[in-house]
Amino acid sequence: MLFKSYKIIFQQKLSDLYDKSEIEAFFYLVLENFHGLKRIDLALSPDMVIDGLHLKKWKNVIKLLKTYMPIQYVLGETEFCNLPFEVTFDTLIPRPETEELVQLIIRNESKANRGGQKINILDLGTGSGCIAISLAKNIPNSEVVAIDISNKAIEIAEKNAKNNGVSVYFAKANILDLDNSNENEISKLNMGVKFDLIVSNPPYVRNIEKDQIRANVIDFEPHLALFVEDSDPLIFYRKILELSQNILKPNGKLYFEINQYLGRETCQLLEKYNFKNIQLKKDIYGNDRFIECSIN
Repeated sequence: MLFKSYKIIFQQKLSDLYDKSEIEAFFYLVLENFHGLKRIDLALSPDMVIDGLHLKKWKNVIKLLKTYMPIQYVLGETEFCNLPFEVTFDTLIPRPETEELVQLIIRNESKANRGGQKINILDLGTGSGCIAISLAKNIPNSEVVAIDISNKAIEIAEKNAKNNGVSVYFAKANILDLDNSNENEISKLNMGVKFDLIVSNPPYVRNIEKDQIRANVIDFEPHLALFVEDSDPLIFYRKILELSQNILKPNGKLYFEINQYLGRETCQLLEKYNFKNIQLKKDIYGNDRFIECSIN
């Protein structure tokens, strides 16, 4: 069957579930993943044929997309900061907003002019490793440590680091179990040195907000990495701020991705822990999404 003919079938099979532009985006993502072809390749060679084996794979993609499985899980990969990342049901799918956070850090570090000094970075709750790996790839002289509670997520993150040619130290730890009074736990993270920069995109969606989340997120992405109890939605931020008192260098930088509805409350929490230069920033959708600050 010709690709151009199957594209019509692909659109027809999914038209009741997705809008036309989304279906077209799916089609070209699968085209590149399965065949290494881009939109321009198909335009230049409209008579290319799908063989029988690949046709079965395409049909399976349609079957999975009809369950609302995210295309990133269907293909097992996505792109983040122009880098390829493997994703599984054990890792969140990296978001454009998180890409914005990484780009903010990279821009700030490029302006910092540290004179070739080593930059120690800690990523708390790394998931697929997208933040840690992108920072390691784009910030010269950086040494990055990343932790996650999930062994399976760490396995994926380690694979992603290898595939992207960077060295990141990954460790299994529960942010909420780390204790400043326990020197052994802290030494696992910083190996005797303090950090210039700590970044985290921790769980921050409240249970009361679940009805605002798309079904494909609720049904497929790991709830452990998404949701917090309504009674204490800033629990991870508070814990990270406690840890930062001992493991962040004087004037070290802290970056958070946050719940868009809790920007004021998160800033107040930072003030309570004596952070300074607190900047609440919006994402591309106009929502309060990031905080940048430094420690006294």
